Amino acid sequence: MMRIVRGVLVSASCALLAACAVGPRYERPTIDLSAAYKEQDGWKPSEPNDAIDRGKWWEIYHDDVLNGLEDQINISNQTVLAAAAAVEESRALLRQAQSSFFPQATLNASRTRTVTGYTRPDGTGATRTSTVNDLGVSGSWEIDLWGRIRRQTESDRASLQGSEAALAGARLAAQGALATAYFKLRAQDQLQVILNDIVAAEQQSLKITENRYRVGVAAKADVVSAQTQLLTSQSQQVNAPLQRALLEHSIAVLVGQQPANFSITSTAMRSDVPTVPAGVPSTLLERRPDVAQSERQVASANAQIGVAIAAFFPTLDITGSDDYRADTISRLIRTANNVWSVGPALALSVFDAGLRRAQVAQARAFHDQTVDNYRQTVLEALQQVEDDITTLRVLEQQAVIEEAAVKAAREAETLTLNQYKAGTVPYSSVITAQTTRLNAEETALSVLSSRLQASVAMIQALGGGWHYP
Repeated sequence: MMRIVRGVLVSASCALLAACAVGPRYERPTIDLSAAYKEQDGWKPSEPNDAIDRGKWWEIYHDDVLNGLEDQINISNQTVLAAAAAVEESRALLRQAQSSFFPQATLNASRTRTVTGYTRPDGTGATRTSTVNDLGVSGSWEIDLWGRIRRQTESDRASLQGSEAALAGARLAAQGALATAYFKLRAQDQLQVILNDIVAAEQQSLKITENRYRVGVAAKADVVSAQTQLLTSQSQQVNAPLQRALLEHSIAVLVGQQPANFSITSTAMRSDVPTVPAGVPSTLLERRPDVAQSERQVASANAQIGVAIAAFFPTLDITGSDDYRADTISRLIRTANNVWSVGPALALSVFDAGLRRAQVAQARAFHDQTVDNYRQTVLEALQQVEDDITTLRVLEQQAVIEEAAVKAAREAETLTLNQYKAGTVPYSSVITAQTTRLNAEETALSVLSSRLQASVAMIQALGGGWHYP
């Protein structure tokens, strides 16, 4: 057995001295990136002291409930768990490819009983029985002369890294979807507060109107108008929890729980939006999981070109066997019964009707396709950041205007109600003022919610807290 091992090692060592890896060396596709984002000019973040944590980016919002929900993504989100399983699958494929670097050995054991018929000299028939016992080991080793195995391993390693980036992308998508749904839910909580305040104010207005009608200083039409306005607001008040319930169900699924067993307590919504620094475009190539995944697909496809080219060259296998054969088991392991062999086996395809050329052409075309996809992914990433910078800047300007509008609408409502009590304006003016206040508060709330959602989208566009090494 040691003779075979020594022979294999000597043959393999000689072959590996001349080994090389065919196919193109990998180089990341070049992209001419701008030095800064166009839409960032003139944008002044509201809170320059905030910063995104490289891991738990959602902590920038300083919300304990959101933090607790986000922590469950890695544990319970089924999409993320499926992506994690895909990573393990890719890792197993890489181990399979790496195993080809080493010899493959098989232990063989058999017992064969043969019955042979013959004719005796007297013309009668008879049978002869023989038994052969065989015990040994056989093995083979493909010498990677042209780098086929190395290129395949390189391709599978890049695919594994792409799967890891895909996992980061799935995790970021789930985290972003959770944060967006959470802020929408908090907006519904705040809308409920606004509607409750409006209903309470309109109930008070109806009471004042009814009192004025009893003493003869208000018309019956004023009472009916006040009742109509109150009923309209109460209808909105009753309908408001519907959207909140749907959002709560969505969050439950994102954290891997059944909606029936999940609930979020209502609370006040934050009134500020933290800063999300955009950085420079070149950082997207390192921070965006989808960009990293696309780039790793290019690397994998590049290695497959080498795999296809290697098929043009001969394959060299070192094969060997070491067996003991005897008619009885008791005399099996003896030097006289030992049969061994070792030697190289060379194979080269001399005619394939253009099959290998077509396979190389396919590999090159697929590589070109992945390069184009990579560059398109980068362009879309840059677009998303530019879009989100614009959205945040415009919404910030709109928020200032809406806050002033809310303040003015509340003051106008108070003045109009006092004028109605004094009998200087009709009740229709009160209704108009109340409607204006409600619309202003709802619009301001919508803008605040949109700003928070846009900040989440901005963090996602920048790659969250993930960093590709």
